[in-house]
Amino acid sequence: MSTNDITKITAELMELRRMREELDNEITALEDAIKQEMGDREQLIAGAFKVTWKSVASNRFDAARFKKEHAELAAAYTKITMTRRFCVN
Repeated sequence: MSTNDITKITAELMELRRMREELDNEITALEDAIKQEMGDREQLIAGAFKVTWKSVASNRFDAARFKKEHAELAAAYTKITMTRRFCVN
């Protein structure tokens, strides 16, 4: 593949990422408008659509606190992994 081909593909990739960001912003704005209307309600019927917005409890492991309070134990169970990060600037 030529440098010119890579340049065109990269330009297309960047345009699609820009479009995705724009769509993500529009989606968030629409979701926020619905949430504003719902207020404290957990369910809303809008024509054929049922919208729910409920609180969900979850348990999360506090790794930062564990490392702080049990540094040696955390180090014993920590392993290094290698990945490749793809970036276009």
